[in-house]
Amino acid sequence: MERNRIAAFIVVFFVGIVAWQGAVAQESSTYTRGIGGRFGVANGITYKHFINDNHAIDGILNFQGNRSFTIVKLLGLYEIHQPINFVDVEGLRWYYGFGGGLGSYRYKDTDESGMAWSFDGAIGLDYKIPAAPINLSLDWKPTMELTPESGVRFDGIGLSIRFVF
Repeated sequence: MERNRIAAFIVVFFVGIVAWQGAVAQESSTYTRGIGGRFGVANGITYKHFINDNHAIDGILNFQGNRSFTIVKLLGLYEIHQPINFVDVEGLRWYYGFGGGLGSYRYKDTDESGMAWSFDGAIGLDYKIPAAPINLSLDWKPTMELTPESGVRFDGIGLSIRFVF
């Protein structure tokens, strides 16, 4: 429970800083950087930085757990953003990418713990609200876990809400 409070404080702190900076952001359908929260099977903090118009790096600090385990993982994704040609919505693009994750896990019943490693993919939609410093991303992140349990997971659907600057 204490970890959840600390994570919530960190998210609120960063969102407050970015909201202050985002208040002076230009109204546009593109952005260079964004920070916020990611909500889904694993919740966390996300920071996206565009290298150029179509290529971005997305860092995600994930927190996932239930009654039997907890996982904290830092993910790094390289993303390629493309326009959507069949609809005319300003600020809407699709993207795909790949990367990896490194973190730690703990099984609560046995108190076993160790390193968590994974290879991750991503495909999704990215929408920058033109009249506001807000970005929404809805994506699917399939994961090939190397540890603690080897296998492929397909449940990584998440919504990211970022303040952009």
